[in-house]
Amino acid sequence: MPRGLFITLEGLDGSGKTTQINRLAAWLKKHGQQPILTRQPGGTPTGDRIRALLLDSRSTALSPLAEMALMFADRAQAIAEVIQPALDAGKIVLCDRFTDSTEAYQGGGRQLGSAVVLELHRLLCSNLQPDLTLLLLPSLEVSLARARHRNQRENKKSGQDENRFELEEDAFYRRVWEKYKEIAAREPQRVVLVQGNLTIDEVHEQIVEAVSERLLASRAT
Repeated sequence: MPRGLFITLEGLDGSGKTTQINRLAAWLKKHGQQPILTRQPGGTPTGDRIRALLLDSRSTALSPLAEMALMFADRAQAIAEVIQPALDAGKIVLCDRFTDSTEAYQGGGRQLGSAVVLELHRLLCSNLQPDLTLLLLPSLEVSLARARHRNQRENKKSGQDENRFELEEDAFYRRVWEKYKEIAAREPQRVVLVQGNLTIDEVHEQIVEAVSERLLASRAT
């Protein structure tokens, strides 16, 4: 059986990833596919426990290295439990965040650098690479405003606290944003950059175009 297709969505919180991954899944289903949706951190019972620790604003004493190690523990479990089995079964996997997020947030935002992130990915994740990464990059100001408003709303609504990263200074997010741009420039064959303060429909159109091209290419091989 041919290997499935691994598609990741990346970007700052507030970039619209959740909306777009759900719209992409609906589009794929309309065209006869049954994609597997997952997210990082999370997506497995173990991963959800790690997510709760990583994103809770009460986790104030977490060191950058411990934070990165937990991200990779979550990722290794997700690959073993969800992603690799689905790809081996020939399915399309849609993942909200992958190692690009760790390179951007821990490598860039926490200033740990790209080299350690890429080496840990090689060692702990068997260097599994997405076939296509959709990087949503509206302006930094728009992303931060959306993310902070959304998380405050969710906290009031459900009592769930996932605000730890939103408490960071704007300089942290500027480094994350710049690292994402660096990744896109370094890997143009894999990363499709959707940049600017576009409407939901405009972003979806660019995503569908990129995914359609990659699906055609995968069928031709």
